[in-house]
Amino acid sequence: MARCSFCKEIINKGTGKIFVKTDAKILNFCSTKCERNMLKLKRKPRDVRWTQEFQSIKKEGKK
Repeated sequence: MARCSFCKEIINKGTGKIFVKTDAKILNFCSTKCERNMLKLKRKPRDVRWTQEFQSIKKEGKK
């Protein structure tokens, strides 16, 4: 099972999108929401509240 390159959720087999960059890096996306945030809007997952990376940083700060 692949994980989304932006939100880190597990992508079910047969769903999602694969984007191949010119440097041969492969990016997997679970939805167009994740794809647009990363590629078009150039956002970092740590800055977007609904991603798992943001949630883990937020938990570390509370300790």
